[in-house]
Amino acid sequence: MSEVLDKPNLFQRLMPMLRGYDWPLIFIIGMLAAIGLTAMYSAGFDHGTRFSDHGRNMLLALGILLVVSQIPPHRLASFALPLYGLGVALLIAVALFGITKKGAQRWVNLGIVIQPSELLKIAMPLMLAWWFQRREGALRSADFVVAFAILIIPVGLIMKQPDLGTSLLVMAAGLAVIYFAGLSWKLIIPPVLIGAIGLLLIAIYGHHLCEDGMDLVVLHEYQRQRVCTLLDPTRDPLGKGFHIIQGMIAIGSGGLMGKGFMAGTQTHLEFIPERTTDFIFAAFSEEFGLAGNLLLIFFFLLLVWRGLAIAMRAPTLFGRLMAGAVAMIFFTYAFVNMGMVSGILPVVGVPLPFVSYGGTAMVTLGLALGILMSVARSQRQLAREQAPRL
Repeated sequence: MSEVLDKPNLFQRLMPMLRGYDWPLIFIIGMLAAIGLTAMYSAGFDHGTRFSDHGRNMLLALGILLVVSQIPPHRLASFALPLYGLGVALLIAVALFGITKKGAQRWVNLGIVIQPSELLKIAMPLMLAWWFQRREGALRSADFVVAFAILIIPVGLIMKQPDLGTSLLVMAAGLAVIYFAGLSWKLIIPPVLIGAIGLLLIAIYGHHLCEDGMDLVVLHEYQRQRVCTLLDPTRDPLGKGFHIIQGMIAIGSGGLMGKGFMAGTQTHLEFIPERTTDFIFAAFSEEFGLAGNLLLIFFFLLLVWRGLAIAMRAPTLFGRLMAGAVAMIFFTYAFVNMGMVSGILPVVGVPLPFVSYGGTAMVTLGLALGILMSVARSQRQLAREQAPRL
């Protein structure tokens, strides 16, 4: 009888696993997931099983989050080199015998068709964080040169596919780690100034860039067309400019409070292309207006803030770099998606986290959040161990 009474119940067995979770982060994730499900139900209720599949993808991401969050950061660091090496090898395989769809060679068949560039969204910051942790206390300028080489190799392979959107996300994640590792402002300011001057020149002389017959070595033709469409969507209103024009119409027609849940005419009359994936922000804006957009942006900013707060308190350099990189990954995702839908950035095919439909992207985000939660748990566990015992 005593053995039966002393046997822990299910709740008692689960408590050690739940201890140390960052509950503010969980609340923010829950709110973004609720907004995403609401938007997907409205935009995709007549798209077969899109809503149920979106919910399934969220549950899968949650499972990955819970599993990865149980792994201490120093164990996660041991996966950095193998994941990075595997990712680069698969990118080379894509370049040699990858599958081409819609003019892009981004997939490889390994029994199942996969897109290796998605792996680098996590493997890249993981690898760079591992590299800088190994150099902690003895960091030199040459170490940053090696870090940039680690970053450029996969980014170059991804751009060659070509896949501008994914290459930008991988580059942003890597640059965030390099910046948080202590890159000098003397090295940051020159490329920023060059980029700003380049954007100014494009804005002034963009019409020459878009002239027929213009051939730019630095850009693929489809990339040049995207820049030209951004500068003037009306030059091809029923073709390449259709996405941007319809997205801006939907966002503007939402007004302050929106047309109401499932009442968006641009959305349900199918004027918005890809309304459940890349352009779901336009559908959300039409139905929930500026108020809904501000709420969505508020929770994304909260997520970024919480990630940076976790990074500041992380007990190791690896944890600080990874948590900071994850926070900037979510910022980049949200900023680029909202920017391209609203017509201030080129259309590059970047999903909106929690809101856009996509199984691979959701799994990647679940993995990133799991790493962030792992860093938060390690900090809380260290605080408990160092707390004076009465």
